[in-house]
Amino acid sequence: MPRPVTVAITGGIGAGKSEALKAFARHGAAVASSDEIVHRLLAGDPEVLEAVHGRWGDGVLDGDGRIDRARVAERVFADRSELEWLEALLHPRVVREYEKWKAEQTGALTVVEIPLLYETGADRRFDRVVVITAPAEVRAARRPTPDDRETRLLPDEEKARRADYAFVNAGSREELDRFVARVVEELTRSGG
Repeated sequence: MPRPVTVAITGGIGAGKSEALKAFARHGAAVASSDEIVHRLLAGDPEVLEAVHGRWGDGVLDGDGRIDRARVAERVFADRSELEWLEALLHPRVVREYEKWKAEQTGALTVVEIPLLYETGADRRFDRVVVITAPAEVRAARRPTPDDRETRLLPDEEKARRADYAFVNAGSREELDRFVARVVEELTRSGG
């Protein structure tokens, strides 16, 4: 049996990566989200809990002794070196979780959402890359609270230049769905 075509979705904050991932799922792809993997690691990985608690103490734990993501976010988004430490802790674990998940898939297409795809060099692990962009005013309306995370990301134009597929997500979900349907058809028809 041929191995599935592996696709990564990336793009700026508020561009619509999660909606694109949902659209790929509707069109039959096996999907995963690196953000969801991070959430699972923070919620239940004992080594992550020990490392985070050892670095930041009780101030980042909730009343049940679990990691409080909001408190961690306050800390890491205020101090780039702390964010880099957390990413160094989590990224290898995310990759292992994704690779394990991917090995279990039997369909023609696997798709994973990775916000820091190019920034971490993860694009090398995928057959194809889809970039979802949106105008700044659209992204700002979709984000609950602005922060400086965007300054760490490659500009949308550079991501789109490197990608195999790019979509400006400024219209309806139906338009996004039609774009995804075309990508799925092309990738499953040609085998990647």
